Amino acid sequence: MITIQPNKGNLLIAEPSIIGDLSFNRSVILLADHSAQGSIGFILNKPLDFTLSDLIADTDSDFQIFNGGPVEQDNLYFIHKVPELIPGSIEISLGIYWGGDFEVVLELLKNGKLETKDIRFFLGYSGWEPEQLESELESNAWVVTENVYKEGLIDKCCETFWKEKMLELGGEYSIWSNAPENPSYN
Repeated sequence: MITIQPNKGNLLIAEPSIIGDLSFNRSVILLADHSAQGSIGFILNKPLDFTLSDLIADTDSDFQIFNGGPVEQDNLYFIHKVPELIPGSIEISLGIYWGGDFEVVLELLKNGKLETKDIRFFLGYSGWEPEQLESELESNAWVVTENVYKEGLIDKCCETFWKEKMLELGGEYSIWSNAPENPSYN
């Protein structure tokens, strides 16, 4: 079921049919870029058991790290809603920005100028080659929805986000919202 065409800033909601896919099972992804060259996004609802201080020795930040996707999981990425504080940010859409000067981010964290509602950190990202995402949409792997949360998306996302989106989609999706993550537990 393709609801709308994918664009920067849209959300990709994993269809229940991809249960069992280790990378994308029950994922909600923010599309950070979508063009003829391919697509890039970040999984919003897969927290890892790391904080920023676990990955960067010189910081004392307890900001949680999220699994952004299976590509380049040895690299740290971030999205935020404070471009006035972080030079070099690229707007995704609706007040959400990607990247910027990481040294400035570290200084802002050190001085307590960033809150968890302002920024989210990811190991890796989700990526699609040209036309790969469209092919996955045609095979009903994803539902595309608008980001109705705008810049509040960063604070909104949690582990139950996929279930909430299934309930919002309604109909047969509501039934899937309560299915066990591992179907063999049913």
